[in-house]
Amino acid sequence: MTPGKSADNYGSRVVRRIGVLFTLLICVMLTLLWRFDNTRAERIRLAVFDQVMPVAELVHAPISRATDLVANLQSYERLLTQNAELRRELQQMKAWREAAIQLEQENAKLLDLNKVKLKPSLSFISGEVLIEAASPFRQSALINLGSDDRIRDGWAAMDGLGLVGRIAGVGTSTARVLLITDTESRIPVLIKPSDERALIVGDNSQLPLVAFLEREDFVRPGDRVFTSGDGGVFPSDLLVGTVVRATDGRLRLRPSADLLRLEFVRVIRHSPSAPITVPERLIGPTFPLSERSVVTEDG
Repeated sequence: MTPGKSADNYGSRVVRRIGVLFTLLICVMLTLLWRFDNTRAERIRLAVFDQVMPVAELVHAPISRATDLVANLQSYERLLTQNAELRRELQQMKAWREAAIQLEQENAKLLDLNKVKLKPSLSFISGEVLIEAASPFRQSALINLGSDDRIRDGWAAMDGLGLVGRIAGVGTSTARVLLITDTESRIPVLIKPSDERALIVGDNSQLPLVAFLEREDFVRPGDRVFTSGDGGVFPSDLLVGTVVRATDGRLRLRPSADLLRLEFVRVIRHSPSAPITVPERLIGPTFPLSERSVVTEDG
């Protein structure tokens, strides 16, 4: 090490030591000054405060602002977190609300099914609509009832408001309901209050035709239409809808059932009229040959 560098190092060490001693001395003096309890020491303390406070306020102001800024940033971060949590809760509440609305609607429709009054002799089974099919050629619905539920072809199906159609195809666990608007649908009906008999003929429109009226003048728009039970196709007194006058001037049926939004149906168990397989029943009992001879001779 050169003599010049050693002298510089020695001088710097001396300066540092003097600075440390001077700082310690000031601290000791300030400590003693604060511990003295007399008027002179108090004046000195106040004078020191008067000189130091403006500088301390200038130094404290940016520190306070920086502290407030950090606190605001932390508060903003907490608000962002809370906002995200509230958004998630709101989405969950919306999902729960939609589920509650759907359950309420399903409950209302099931209650409507229970409100349908049937004859005591009729029983029923309720099912859910799985698929609705509407086309220019066929209108039907698939339900979750089948041969396992002892469903049979030809049974009537209703919703909570009126007649929907009839069973036209049965599988093991599903069945097809032919709607009253289908072109293959023919329903014998009785129109109230005129008691006119007619046939509701589906034409794939939402307003089936009221056909084969004997006295059309006796029927008015708004008259209620019920199944007549003729031919044993359907049980009697099932509500079908009301009569309306279409734009083409023809009488049509406005179905009471909500065919566009079917969710549940009630399948009515009924026994159609037994078909006549023995023609002699239409003629009457047969007489023995001797009796027929007597009748002929008397004639």
